[in-house]
Amino acid sequence: MKRENHSRVSEFILLGLSDQPEQDRLLFLIFLLMYLITGLGNLLIILVIRIDPRLHTPMYFFLSNLSLVDICFTTTTIPKMLVNYISGNKEILYISCLAQVFFFVWFAGLDSILLASMAYDRYMAICAPLHYTMIMTPRLCVLLVAVCWFGACANALTHTVLLTQLSFCGHKEIPHFFCDLGVVIRLACSDTFINDLVIYTMGGLIAIIPFMGILISYFHIFVAILKIPSAYGKRKAFSTCGSHLTVVCLFYGTMIGVYFNPTSTHTAQQDITSTVMYTAVTPMLNPFIYSLRNNDMKGALRMLLLRKSGFSL
Repeated sequence: MKRENHSRVSEFILLGLSDQPEQDRLLFLIFLLMYLITGLGNLLIILVIRIDPRLHTPMYFFLSNLSLVDICFTTTTIPKMLVNYISGNKEILYISCLAQVFFFVWFAGLDSILLASMAYDRYMAICAPLHYTMIMTPRLCVLLVAVCWFGACANALTHTVLLTQLSFCGHKEIPHFFCDLGVVIRLACSDTFINDLVIYTMGGLIAIIPFMGILISYFHIFVAILKIPSAYGKRKAFSTCGSHLTVVCLFYGTMIGVYFNPTSTHTAQQDITSTVMYTAVTPMLNPFIYSLRNNDMKGALRMLLLRKSGFSL
């Protein structure tokens, strides 16, 4: 009976990026453009990898999954924000907020684990090239990706189910542009100890452990590259992981700025800015990073454009 008396709001209010209505149109145009670039850029990456047999390798298999996740990641938050700017209505239903929390945590966790899988792939390619094809088989790659998807989904489902156990006592205003798990939990008027505990423990499994795996992989990669005698060999080896390392720095750099800094050292607006970086800017930049810094991708894109031009003629 006590559980029945818990106050459960029917909707929340997303305060958004700015409290100045005159900026809404500009923000709408900016994020609409970013969303379109993100979707088209990542779809192009998936298409190129799909149709070019030279890119049917473990590295590009992981990259195509990362591109798919980036599309889903931005779709979780940006379309709702765009609708809010058009309609002027900042409300989001309680069930929609739960769905947004679930999918955001799912795809954020997926990004983290996939980046770690890609680091392991680069470690095997550079540090154990003779055993690479025997170890990084298609079956292992599919298994790694499946573990990524199901592991991240289980993590997101756990957080979402625990969130449904909280009561909010009429606290409805979310000082963010989407239902961020940590921000929503802070609105609760019931005990959040279990929620916080699960965030720190499972957050370690989904974020910190993959990050440590990436650091260890790149430590061994750099040691192996330094042992290569020729400058050309070093450049070639580093070029195969430079794009991935850039994306890792963008993703984890902004995420650490939001979730692993003491709250006294930054403001809520700084948190929102950092969140925009890893939820919108980084997925938008990923196709450019992987296409401009990767000779294989540039060659495949060039061939695709020439093929389309020849077809149209």
